[in-house]
Amino acid sequence: MRTNLLALLTRKRLPAQHLALSFVVLVCLAILGLDIWQTMTARAQRLQEGEVNVSNLTRAIAQHAEDTIAEADTVIAGIVERVEWDGLEALNRERLERWMRSRVEAHVQLHGLFVYDAQGTWLATSYDTVPVHVNNSDREYFIYHRDHPDATVRIGAVVKSRTTGDLVIPVTRRMNHPDGRFAGVVLATIRVDYFNTFYRELGIGSDGALLLALKDGTVLVRRPFDEAVIGTSEAKGRIFNEFLPKSDSGTAMLVSIVDQVERLYGYRQLHRYPLVIEAGLSKQVVLASWQQGVYRSALVVLVVMIIMGLFGLLLIRQIQHGLDAEKALQKAHDALEKMALHDGLTGLANRRQLEVMLPAEIGRAYRNASSLALIMIDIDHFKRYNDLYGHPAGDECIKAVSEAVKDTVRRAGDLAVRYGGEEILILLPGTDEVGAYTVAEKILTTVRGLAIEHKGNQAGIVTISAGVHACLPRREHVTPQRMIKAADEALYIAKASGRNKVHSHFLNKIRSLLFSSVA
Repeated sequence: MRTNLLALLTRKRLPAQHLALSFVVLVCLAILGLDIWQTMTARAQRLQEGEVNVSNLTRAIAQHAEDTIAEADTVIAGIVERVEWDGLEALNRERLERWMRSRVEAHVQLHGLFVYDAQGTWLATSYDTVPVHVNNSDREYFIYHRDHPDATVRIGAVVKSRTTGDLVIPVTRRMNHPDGRFAGVVLATIRVDYFNTFYRELGIGSDGALLLALKDGTVLVRRPFDEAVIGTSEAKGRIFNEFLPKSDSGTAMLVSIVDQVERLYGYRQLHRYPLVIEAGLSKQVVLASWQQGVYRSALVVLVVMIIMGLFGLLLIRQIQHGLDAEKALQKAHDALEKMALHDGLTGLANRRQLEVMLPAEIGRAYRNASSLALIMIDIDHFKRYNDLYGHPAGDECIKAVSEAVKDTVRRAGDLAVRYGGEEILILLPGTDEVGAYTVAEKILTTVRGLAIEHKGNQAGIVTISAGVHACLPRREHVTPQRMIKAADEALYIAKASGRNKVHSHFLNKIRSLLFSSVA
């Protein structure tokens, strides 16, 4: 079974060229796989870095918005406290307005400060003059404070200033009389352009997006700036559906409902005020450095794979050259071996091959308990043939007899050997004396059928004589020398008894016994 397995593995063994090609392909696939793995790992890391960056950006913008609103809230809270302490009747308008103007000058985000009474009439302002016949009782923030007694700060939707026409964010607080009745509203307006200027200076790329919105989704400030969406609920669906139900801050990859740009968004809800900050970095910007790295890596891998391919091609060619040289050497070796083991004239095996095969076949016959036979053949009066027709004709005669032997001895295990000048020895494994005798008779008949002229022979044509010897190695001591000698002795008797015949010691004994019994 082990021998069969080894034979199967030998038959299944891939050619060296295929192995080399497989090696090169595997190396290229390994390089490509490693590059893809590194590329995807780098992409994940870049997205993670992008999340950190957008989260930090959102935190910074949220802090800026909170500080901006807090400064305005501090100012209006101070005004509320001063007015409620002094009372509307004792209000020193000139002194208050002077202080209000100083606060606007100190805080660049402030557009103006205003105090309205319970009817919405202007009582004081940071402007140099108070507009005549202007009433703000219709403003949303005024209506809210009039109807709600709470004293908390309120941040309203963006409105357009009736005095300057600027877009402003109203930050308001309610004023009360000592008995708790509604006394009016204190208003601080923050310039929308203040946020726009700050947002424009942030390096988030042309496709970046920033959003400051009320908690209900109403847009206050947006980059890119679009006055048409200021005050709308553009952010409501995205912020409330995607972000705030999960947490008050975080990141997410979304496609904008406005410009269809995919961005990595960070969001944060302010703790002190009902505001939401949203910052988005374009996915293309986030992955820009990664994409450049991919291009460089792809170029390097392509170059490496081309080099590997060329190397593999050269290797395969070198292997092919080696294999061709090996085949040539093998052919030369086979030719030399054939020359060493075969007779150059007849193509039959030579005595060297017989010296190898005969002991092996004796051993095989011994193990298998089978018989082994030899036939020794000699061309009758061959010396006369050479004298009559010449040595070249003699060589042709030997070749013709050898071909007759080959045509008769066809079994794979049989071996025909040119033993001497005109002597041929035939080794027949697994053959008894009768079988060997039959083969010898066929060879004699075949040679006669060639009808090669031989005037020096009694028959007038070329004939041969043969001696046959068979044995059973299990029953008797057998050596190559003894077998050859016995066959040679049988051949001598055949030649001495008239030639052109086969002689077998064993069969002659049987014939003698038969003739004796008949007599």
